Amino acid sequence: MKQANCIIIGGGIAGIQAAIQLGRYKHDIIVIDSAQGRSSIAKAYHNILGWPDGVSGSQLRNLGRQQAEKSGVKFLDDKVTTLEKIEDKFIVSTKKDSQYQADTIFLATGITDNIPPIKNLYSTLGTSTYICPDCDGHEITDKQTVVIGGGTTGVKMSLSLLYWSKNILYVNHLKTTIDEKEREKLKEGQIPLIEEKVEEVLVDDEHQLTGIQLESGRIIEASKAFTAFKGNKLNNELALQLGVQVNENDHVVTHPRTKETNITGVWAGGDLIAHSEQVTISMGDGTQAAIWIHKRLLGHPLPYD
Repeated sequence: MKQANCIIIGGGIAGIQAAIQLGRYKHDIIVIDSAQGRSSIAKAYHNILGWPDGVSGSQLRNLGRQQAEKSGVKFLDDKVTTLEKIEDKFIVSTKKDSQYQADTIFLATGITDNIPPIKNLYSTLGTSTYICPDCDGHEITDKQTVVIGGGTTGVKMSLSLLYWSKNILYVNHLKTTIDEKEREKLKEGQIPLIEEKVEEVLVDDEHQLTGIQLESGRIIEASKAFTAFKGNKLNNELALQLGVQVNENDHVVTHPRTKETNITGVWAGGDLIAHSEQVTISMGDGTQAAIWIHKRLLGHPLPYD
């Protein structure tokens, strides 16, 4: 059975940042990644220091992986299926029937966005279709923008986007019931409401959104879009297997200074522990956790009461 000082589960932004830091400490580190994280589908992040023209999630991941590998970090393309603690060691089993033993664990399994399989939608994510207004609201400034969503979730997104553009249109793709109070809010914001399924996202030769085609065949022109669907899946199954504490929203609870969970030897970071959904915060979580994992591996006491 292969052994490591730390096994990082999840090779997204938080996981890779932790790997870089731990690799520089010269620890034996394994990253197990199923390549299904949200950063793998994001075509461009625009609010990250040093990337004024944006950077894709895949580019960040590839560069980060190369950086970590220079320090001896090993990456495995696999999916962890079970995680258990036996005495003071952790046993990790994977989909490819491999087993590993670790002194410590960093959970960076994140969330999976609920994005419907609308034709051409995925090809525009991060460049002209967005998910997070805190990340990309600025990109729609004064532009005709369509919100593709469901029910009240789409109403809330549409109203929040008025901060950047007054040209917002909401398509209730799921045809979910919207009560009169929410409808009145849309009217007050002068946001047209269309309750019809989106058949296709229309794109130009560079895969930039030019509009949408509805189920009826009607075409709505727009240069930007946001998706707004509830039901994002928090990937906390492995944490729950170990008895890791979660909050009322099912996010993993960690110590604010160290990022260690209630299970000694298990740390967590990124979207798994908070609803910030920010690359830069995930980076910080990865680095912060790695520093304290290093201290634990050296036998130093951690700042707990």
